[in-house]
Amino acid sequence: MRLSELVAEAGSPPTDLREDFKSNKPLTAGPTINESKSMEKKFTVEEANRTLPLVSRIVEDLVREHGMWEDKVREFELATVGASPERPDAIAELLQIEAQRLAKDIEGYIAELAALGVICKGMGTGLVDFPGEIDGRDVFFCWKLGEPSVGYWHEVDAGFIGRQRLHPLVLSSH
Repeated sequence: MRLSELVAEAGSPPTDLREDFKSNKPLTAGPTINESKSMEKKFTVEEANRTLPLVSRIVEDLVREHGMWEDKVREFELATVGASPERPDAIAELLQIEAQRLAKDIEGYIAELAALGVICKGMGTGLVDFPGEIDGRDVFFCWKLGEPSVGYWHEVDAGFIGRQRLHPLVLSSH
């Protein structure tokens, strides 16, 4: 069974999760860049920082389970090498069930973040964006697991590569 079939059976997003996870593409459970422009929820830096205790716990779980999911998928792929529909591998079937459970849990964490208005950008790294505004234009305030606070921002279409440190005036006025 292919990874996409494994993921589809788990009820995960209709894209190949492994590719989305590795490329840090926006996920289907969260808004896309175009959707974020019209999102109702916009954070100030202060509001984003106030949500960090909860967001951090969700992201910690997400990153941990994402790593576990990747391990299970690799194990599953190896276990299915000698298997066939006529000769299924019992261990592969157990690994498939566990990978599906982890995929559902991951999907749940992404949905929790989305319900808060937070966009997951990196499951392996714990990178999230908070839609916000600077000088009247839409931006993302950016936070990564392990950072003490939201201290970066980037243009909506720039992504992590365009990440810039927040200016002290933005921190105090937003």
